[in-house]
Amino acid sequence: MAKEKSFEENMQELETIVKKLESGEVPLDEAIDSFTNAMKLAKSCDSRLKSAEEQINKILTEDGKLKDFAVEEDK
Repeated sequence: MAKEKSFEENMQELETIVKKLESGEVPLDEAIDSFTNAMKLAKSCDSRLKSAEEQINKILTEDGKLKDFAVEEDK
């Protein structure tokens, strides 16, 4: 089984695909395949970002429990 790529590797591959497609010199069938792959990479990156955001928005309380972090704004 292949090792899952890191977020950074997926972003780099996504950027490469976008540049290739923006060149306009890609045959239609290859462009469709590249676009499909790019959408999968974008979805994977978005999922990882949301997961990281959820983890960051939690704090550890004194009793060792995770709690949602909320900032109280002054009015």
